Amino acid sequence: MGSIGYTTLSRQSGLLNEIQVVANNIANSSTTGYRSEGLIFSEYVKSAPGQESLSMGRASIRNTSLEQGTLNQTNGSFDLAIEGDGFFMVETPAGNRLTRAGNFTPNAEGDLVTADGYRVLDAGQAPMFVPGDAETIAFGSDGTLSADGQQLGQIGLFMPDEEAQILREDGVMFRVEGETLAADGAQVLQGFLEGSNVSTINQLARMIEVQRAYEMGQSFLDNEDKRIRAAIDNLMKS
Repeated sequence: MGSIGYTTLSRQSGLLNEIQVVANNIANSSTTGYRSEGLIFSEYVKSAPGQESLSMGRASIRNTSLEQGTLNQTNGSFDLAIEGDGFFMVETPAGNRLTRAGNFTPNAEGDLVTADGYRVLDAGQAPMFVPGDAETIAFGSDGTLSADGQQLGQIGLFMPDEEAQILREDGVMFRVEGETLAADGAQVLQGFLEGSNVSTINQLARMIEVQRAYEMGQSFLDNEDKRIRAAIDNLMKS
């Protein structure tokens, strides 16, 4: 296979990866707290003395959009949304993780937990406790939790440090490599959930674009294969 074939093949691989990313975004367009994901294409150039350099496209780096999602009112006492930049922190068996999905509920022990049962942490990164006999539960805009008018704690809002790297680990969970700081300026809204920030229309349009580009590349590879086979046949006959 010539250099053009390798270049096209690497492009096809990248486009296939992007189709999978876009499809995942569309599938999670209704997932609470989901952050849209994109794929970054880069150029890989390989050269050797006396040989023609080979340029190929690579698409292995994923980036996450942190744009605010739609805030949907639920009136649930333990449904929380963040307005502004910031994340909730939850305790998982693999370590603390960040999330924007605020569909919480108290468990049997009185800990505030996620839909997967992970404990939600306060500003000091300790589990949030909710008394089971409380008649009224209120969260202030700063995350302060009050039960029957008595302040009990403050739910934590966090942001990765500028030098830290945030890595998607699950659909709505993120791992931070580096330091995590308290989020400034973010507000907590009780009785709301933040929806996915996926633009379904834009993702469907991108899906069509990528599919067409992939089909064009596949057509080129098929024609190149026919050309090479024809050349080999002619050489065998001569």
